[in-house]
Amino acid sequence: MRATTIHGVGDIRFTQVPDPALQKPTDAIVKIVGSCICGSDLWNYRGSNGDIDEPRTIGHECIGVIEEVGADVRDFKAGDFVIVPFDHCDNTCPHCLAGVQSVCENLGFTVSGQSEYALVNQADGSLVKLDETPDPSMYPDLLALTDVMATGWHAAVMSGLGSGAKGGTAVVVGDGAVGLCGVLAAAQLGAERVVAMSRHEARQEIAKKFGATDIVAARGKEGEAAVRELTAGVGADYVLECVGTDQSFKTASKVARPGATVGFVGVPHDVNLPVNALFRTNVGLKGGMAPVRRYLPDLLRLTLEGTINPGLVFDKALPFAEAAEGYRLMDERLATKVQLTY
Repeated sequence: MRATTIHGVGDIRFTQVPDPALQKPTDAIVKIVGSCICGSDLWNYRGSNGDIDEPRTIGHECIGVIEEVGADVRDFKAGDFVIVPFDHCDNTCPHCLAGVQSVCENLGFTVSGQSEYALVNQADGSLVKLDETPDPSMYPDLLALTDVMATGWHAAVMSGLGSGAKGGTAVVVGDGAVGLCGVLAAAQLGAERVVAMSRHEARQEIAKKFGATDIVAARGKEGEAAVRELTAGVGADYVLECVGTDQSFKTASKVARPGATVGFVGVPHDVNLPVNALFRTNVGLKGGMAPVRRYLPDLLRLTLEGTINPGLVFDKALPFAEAAEGYRLMDERLATKVQLTY
């Protein structure tokens, strides 16, 4: 099959690789009709996750049509149009039943999401089927559900939103696709005021469409002071950390009011947690890798109803063969999120 592959730092190619094959009777093969580039893919692109010893496929967000299923797959068949969560689960183990499908005892991942085909582990537990084949105009919204919308939603839930209380101020640290989806999630889950921390005008406009009531363009101490001013010196009731850097974690902890919780979903890189500050202020930290399958049915319903339009995070579409250009655009912050199409 043709696949996007990474060969080294900044080296993305579209090459021929072997087709994926069923490995277990619970697997499925999905023919991809739409994919995209994730901000977390840039960690590998920049070399932040260590050396790449040999070329490998890349990409973990995709939607498509089932090509083949294993002998034990009961709920899906060839021809079904499905959304593929980036993290696969059986949805029956004790961790899945507790709502933490991202720590499933049979956890798997999409590893060739920017290709012609993807292998899905635990198809019955992972996949979500659409009753009808969607119009391609829906692809951006559906693609967002495979990762970034569910991840932004997870940050909001982990911060305490959606637990029954309404109102209050939510601050979202990060204006990538996940952060923007966090803004949408915070607004949907009942925050009265949603503050998006963003320095980029195009992303600020998306944040406003998603429900941001305030924009803080400053970073570091200046940004923290701006949030304090907006909240009359109290701090935010809910904080969503959607970046994963040392600065973003520190900012998130400092803009939270005493007793609040930071919902974090940014993949941590070189983070030194301010434990003493968290201790002094009773600020909690809760989150991690999003259990996409937990949220996917509700997010799909909201999307099909037109209540949410997470596909607005895509501001560029390119053919799969031009994936390298998509990586460059996102790396240089010339695009928020790039959709890949055939």
